[in-house]
Amino acid sequence: MRITLRAIEGTDAAMLAAMHKLGFPDPWDEASFATLMATPGTFGILAGTVQPLGFILCRAAADEAEVLTLFVPENYRRNGIATALVDRLVAEAGGAGVTSLYLEVADDNAPARAFYRARGFKEIGRRPRYYQAKIDAVMMKRAI
Repeated sequence: MRITLRAIEGTDAAMLAAMHKLGFPDPWDEASFATLMATPGTFGILAGTVQPLGFILCRAAADEAEVLTLFVPENYRRNGIATALVDRLVAEAGGAGVTSLYLEVADDNAPARAFYRARGFKEIGRRPRYYQAKIDAVMMKRAI
């Protein structure tokens, strides 16, 4: 599958919210995405052209950055889309002087944790009952 990537723009907020709603129990709304995209240091990458295939959103400060969210619809998973998104994000962040990339993932999301480990992330801590006040967040980091 050929994957086309482009920078996320502020005008993508409604589309991002619609996609986020498909994959998260507490999805972010359009206003939340618009606010994030207007925040200095926030950037993202969208996979797909006519049909969106996924996206990743990140916020950088100084030499550190945090993946805020990553989503690929279930019917497009296992096609290299998430890998392409993370790899492009790492390249762009590194080019902007970021040396460390952080993220959090639900402890009960074993496929996501395995994916991130395969992309070079290491578990560095936990936030107890972070998601829905019952599921731990696993904090992960990778050097760039």
